[in-house]
Amino acid sequence: MQPSVAGQPLSSDALLAGRTAVTIEHLGERYVLRATRSGKLILTK
Repeated sequence: MQPSVAGQPLSSDALLAGRTAVTIEHLGERYVLRATRSGKLILTK
């Protein structure tokens, strides 16, 4: 996956890569990005 350039969106398919959830680290904190069965995204700390 290539870095996103400002104004160029990253697809959720590229982020999730077939998984239903991924962990994202931001400024030393961990977040979980989940895709729901209804196609929505949920970001939790």
